[in-house]
Amino acid sequence: MAKEELFTAGKLAEKWGVPAGKVKKAIDTLKIQPDQKKGACNYYNNTTAGKIKKAL
Repeated sequence: MAKEELFTAGKLAEKWGVPAGKVKKAIDTLKIQPDQKKGACNYYNNTTAGKIKKAL
């Protein structure tokens, strides 16, 4: 099974060239749950990232 690529809100913001605050606000507004959690960090896969990007 191929390893799925995961991103933090900060990495998504960097990838899309938008402020991290906007990405975090979109996540909070849509009440999106992380696909994976490691310690205090939340990670999102490409499918979830697409939902977040639509909300920006």
